[in-house]
Amino acid sequence: MRHGDKVNNLGRKTAHRKAMLANMASSLILHKRISTTVAKAKALRVYVEPLLTKSKNDSTHSRRTVFSYLKSKEAVTILFKDVSSKIADRPGGYTRIMKTGTRLGDNADMCVIELVDFNENLLAAKSPAKAKSSRRGKKKATASVTTAPAAKPKEDIEAPKAEEKAPEVETKKEETPAAATEAPKAEKKAPEVEAKKEEAPAEKETPKAKKTPEKKEEAPKAPKAEKKEEPKKDDSADKNEKSE
Repeated sequence: MRHGDKVNNLGRKTAHRKAMLANMASSLILHKRISTTVAKAKALRVYVEPLLTKSKNDSTHSRRTVFSYLKSKEAVTILFKDVSSKIADRPGGYTRIMKTGTRLGDNADMCVIELVDFNENLLAAKSPAKAKSSRRGKKKATASVTTAPAAKPKEDIEAPKAEEKAPEVETKKEETPAAATEAPKAEKKAPEVEAKKEEAPAEKETPKAKKTPEKKEEAPKAPKAEKKEEPKKDDSADKNEKSE
């Protein structure tokens, strides 16, 4: 009985199963995608992903360890030369399994297993979507592929708003001539103010002209004082005569 046995033996002995997975892993590294059953693809993913992580450290020990599993010099060379540079920034999850239906004859579930970083079609579809939107409101590349078409309807919705604002600008331009017509009224009032200012000094000068002749008439009052002094002298003479 196989109680607690989590390994899928795939109906093969240990040596046969290891040889088959080694060949499939080499083919995946060389061709970047292969077609197989879902059961074999899941077993291959567990087998090949640790080897891909090992290739990030390009050393003699790492190369010898990977070669003991793959048994192919060509696969090891391509893994450490091309594949390792592509997956350098990816922390795991190097493969993708896509189901393709069932196989004729035994009706087995079929799929395609591929290296994620070598599917140029999916990478090209994701790259423009990343630059357009972000979850944090910044202009960083973090959006999914489904958010890309959502940006176009927003532009269509915002376009009519700009057209609605256009008539308001035209009404403002039509109001500007009214301000221009009011300007001459202010110019007409200006001469009246100047006329009032010119009349004001004329009125102030007239009283000054009236006061000046009055002062000149007071000047000849000096002889009257001399006439008053003469009778005083006569009184003194009369008093002297009376005393005598």
